[in-house]
Amino acid sequence: MNKFDDQATKALLERNLITENQYEEITSYRNLNIFSLNAELKLFLYLSVLLFTSGIGVLIYNNIDSIGHIAILSLLLIVIVVCFYFCFKNSKGFQKQETAFEHPVLEYLVLAANILTCVFIGYLQFQYEAFGTHYGLATLIPTVVSFFCAYYFDNKSVLAIAITGLAAYVGLSVTPQDLLNNSRFYSGQSLGYSAVMLGGLLILWTIYSSKIQLKTHFKIIYLTFALHIISIASINNLIYYYYGIWIVFAFILAGSSFYFYKVSHQMKAMSLYVFMIIYAYIGLNIFLFRLCEAVDFSDFWQLLILILPVYFIGSIIMFIKLIKTFNKEIAA
Repeated sequence: MNKFDDQATKALLERNLITENQYEEITSYRNLNIFSLNAELKLFLYLSVLLFTSGIGVLIYNNIDSIGHIAILSLLLIVIVVCFYFCFKNSKGFQKQETAFEHPVLEYLVLAANILTCVFIGYLQFQYEAFGTHYGLATLIPTVVSFFCAYYFDNKSVLAIAITGLAAYVGLSVTPQDLLNNSRFYSGQSLGYSAVMLGGLLILWTIYSSKIQLKTHFKIIYLTFALHIISIASINNLIYYYYGIWIVFAFILAGSSFYFYKVSHQMKAMSLYVFMIIYAYIGLNIFLFRLCEAVDFSDFWQLLILILPVYFIGSIIMFIKLIKTFNKEIAA
């Protein structure tokens, strides 16, 4: 038992929150040095699903001419049906509250079945154009299936796939790298507004879900996606748009940062708080740079060079202090 745990346990005893007998039992248990492998085993299960689905993709790519399209689709369909059979057979059915399978392996079986379903529909559209020229259906149908599986089987990983599919359906890539490298963001502002609207809809859904008590533990997933989508889209538009349009996204980013500041404290979510600070800091610096473009600082450039190191060092110190303060608040 490490020194910190021993001191914490003694503090509980001194405050009469535990008895002497309970203190001895806790000390004896900790001295056994037993540790859980639950997280490690789940990580290996997750990696096995990713490797399995990736392996199927590689197999299809390397042997597409020799195996044949019908054989590949048939094999995929058989695997999907088998996976869903065991998932439905062992599930507790849809419930508004958080549920879980009796065996954790089934959670990853749901994930595998969902990923393979996306592969199956995408392959069907790519090879045979099953949906004709309605390419959006090839994205929308897997998205609907993913949302159904996420809520029916209570699976957060599948929910992340569903939200990603929803973003792709409206023309977005939800990873920061894809958003910042997406040329469509640079050519027009409509996609930036679409991203903000999608993020807003995700926030509204979390509010509604909380009111009706529908899978409230999904709230952190929705808010994480909303934070990244709104913030990255706003920052992108702050950088690349002129003629006063960028000021609109400055206000959007400011409002988003304020909202997620409040929500991160309510939920005690460190991830939301940290990313909110990072996005707000980036947006603030871009905003200040935009203001500097409108003012002639040629006579004060030496002063600016001297101030910048102090500014960045002060920013780092302030960031550390904010994180420490937040940690104290959520630990209280």
